[in-house]
Amino acid sequence: MNLPADLEVKRRAITVEAYHRMGEVGILAPDERVELIEGEVVEMAPIGSRHSGMVGRLTRMLVHSAGDRGLVFVQNSVRLSRTSEPQPDLAVLKPRADDYQSATPRADEVLLLVEVAETSLKYDRELKAPLYAAHGIPELWVVDVADRVLWLYRDPQAGGYARVEKTERPARIHLAVAPDIEVDLTGLFS
Repeated sequence: MNLPADLEVKRRAITVEAYHRMGEVGILAPDERVELIEGEVVEMAPIGSRHSGMVGRLTRMLVHSAGDRGLVFVQNSVRLSRTSEPQPDLAVLKPRADDYQSATPRADEVLLLVEVAETSLKYDRELKAPLYAAHGIPELWVVDVADRVLWLYRDPQAGGYARVEKTERPARIHLAVAPDIEVDLTGLFS
């Protein structure tokens, strides 16, 4: 049922704690592809072969480049606030002795987030990018596998990222807040 556009309803945002409890008691199935965005449980797009292959390729590139200077997380949650816990495709995190076993990474522990878009480009660019910027994620890459384009977002501001670059031929990129980590993306789309 769609609510009429002119009908005002009071919504109650779900907290991260309630979201996790929904999983524990079986309201959300263990294999259900969802994430918590601004207090709402949002279904994620299915993973196709181009998407999973690109995540694998980027994982290899990022692990090789980060070494011990960053921990690469693959399709795991990042806690942005008490009502947002998205699941980016990849995250490069600040190293932590427990490898994030004791707590989900927070926004201030993120060096880079990566979203791979096979069918979710609009969602990743128009909803998730501003969300990440609002929470101070220093750098976001959106990899458009359909059009073979890398969108590079840097300099987060309250309303979005101040710098957005688009390239069809990515090369070597130094992470904005960890310039000692250089990722060679040559051949990303080959």
